[in-house]
Amino acid sequence: MTWFDGVDGWTRVCPLVCLEVERGVAALVEDEQVALVRTADGSVHAVSHHDPVSGANVMARGLIGSATVAGREVATLISPMYKESYDLATGRGVSNPAVSLRTWDVRIEEGWVEVRSRRDETEAG
Repeated sequence: MTWFDGVDGWTRVCPLVCLEVERGVAALVEDEQVALVRTADGSVHAVSHHDPVSGANVMARGLIGSATVAGREVATLISPMYKESYDLATGRGVSNPAVSLRTWDVRIEEGWVEVRSRRDETEAG
């Protein structure tokens, strides 16, 4: 359940204080299950809650970590099922580049986490 469907495609999901650092939480946004993750640096990411390898909706229960990709450190989410890791910013598979997670834009407005579909992904689909 979402709290508020706003203008310009942004959907208000939950208060930022409800997201624990280094933990994921699942939310329903525009009829899709989304995993929201708040990392240690305070960033909030939104990726598909659906694990493309196992087919289960479990990504919010994954492990948050980091990996070196192309010489830079990136925040990652590791599936609790088969331990595939994904770049939280891009959704690209780190351990298996053949799979990826859908990602959403995220912003914090007045203490609320808001998400919207990324235009390039919705236009391509």
